[in-house]
Amino acid sequence: MVARSTAVLTIVLFSTAMALAMAATDNGRPQQNPQFHPTNPIAMPLDVVAQTTAAPTEAPTGFDDQPNGLVDSSTHGMDEGVFAEVEDAAAGLGPLFNAQSCRECHQTPAVGGVSQVTELRVGYVDGRGNFTNPNIKIGDGSVTILNRSLVNDRAMCPSANYPDNEVQEHAPDHVNVRTLRTSLNTLGDGFIEAISSSTIIDIANRQCRNTNGAVCGQVIQVPVLEAPGQTRVARFGWKNQHASLLSFSSDAYLNEMGVTNRLNPTDLTTLCKTTTDPEDQTGADGLNDIDHFARFMRASKAPARDTNLANTADAEAGAQIFAQIGCDTCHVSSIVTAPTGTVINGGSLVVPDSLGNKIIHPYSDFLLHNVGTGDGIVQNGGPATAQKMRTPPLWGVRLRSRFLHDGRALTFTEAIQAHSNEAGHAARGFFNLSDQEKQQLLTFLKSL
Repeated sequence: MVARSTAVLTIVLFSTAMALAMAATDNGRPQQNPQFHPTNPIAMPLDVVAQTTAAPTEAPTGFDDQPNGLVDSSTHGMDEGVFAEVEDAAAGLGPLFNAQSCRECHQTPAVGGVSQVTELRVGYVDGRGNFTNPNIKIGDGSVTILNRSLVNDRAMCPSANYPDNEVQEHAPDHVNVRTLRTSLNTLGDGFIEAISSSTIIDIANRQCRNTNGAVCGQVIQVPVLEAPGQTRVARFGWKNQHASLLSFSSDAYLNEMGVTNRLNPTDLTTLCKTTTDPEDQTGADGLNDIDHFARFMRASKAPARDTNLANTADAEAGAQIFAQIGCDTCHVSSIVTAPTGTVINGGSLVVPDSLGNKIIHPYSDFLLHNVGTGDGIVQNGGPATAQKMRTPPLWGVRLRSRFLHDGRALTFTEAIQAHSNEAGHAARGFFNLSDQEKQQLLTFLKSL
């Protein structure tokens, strides 16, 4: 789709990386963000950003089950049907799983949205502060699943076919780190995928510089499963586990539903298993379920605001207060996606017109921060990320009934009160507001 020679691509990639490395310093002084060190531009995999002189346009929003322009309505409806399809044992569900369909965890107010469904994560921290994933025994101790922080809540056995097999996972007795994680919104995720890696890095360096190091989002690179050997700046999941929606789809299909696929072809256990890997079969259209999942998310509109509330004087005043006290340092209100034709996901995807050069309002920086609400789990980012979480996008937040990663906050005020460390200044700013100003800011949040 993009007619460039390999030589030109290499030059663009190298030039972009060099420019980023130079921009990450301040007049020759080391960059302020200690978490990102672009000292070797050749080793830094970046998106190949296309050039454009066109002015960006607003991304479409809504909860009407209509596509954003990536595909037609019929194709989007078909992809939504696959996203909502209920799996069974014959299709590869389990033996360990949390849900029977994507829709089960992503459905408010439309398919792909949020829900109250949570997953369980556990781990162990030793006396020196080192985190390790536990080994989880199933089958009355006869089978051990190695290096696993996710404890699936559901299992296929005992059953009529396997009355004597016990597959249910349980948290080991010795774990001292345990947390729930709420299901995230996926609507509009195609626009998030289309944000260039350099844009996210620029946000990290800018916020660190502007706050004199008080707020420094951590950038991490994660593998792109569909492009073996390639990595990209992470942006999806509570711990920034993924950078690609196809990778995310593959991971969730295996770990949340137990369905193996071409990118994760091996099940966690063969106990009670009746199918052959990989279980996600290619359809008549040449696509697997994970391809339909990814295309559905890429084609979905971004969450819409409550326009009736957003246009009130209180909500408009609340938006100004939100910025004044520093909430928008991490909850960035506006981001422009990469231009059409940008090569992303390790070369496996080109940003289309429907997603490219679009203004979105996610209210997130897609970076990892320690704001006092961390869950203690270490995943892709290494030991320093144990107490860090990705800044959750606030678009559509009014549709949640529970807040923070574990759902423990039931009101916006409780969620703000839980913020400290990097978010301490903003949280104190909120509680120093007058009662009227607090209500204005809360009205703004309720409009998102």
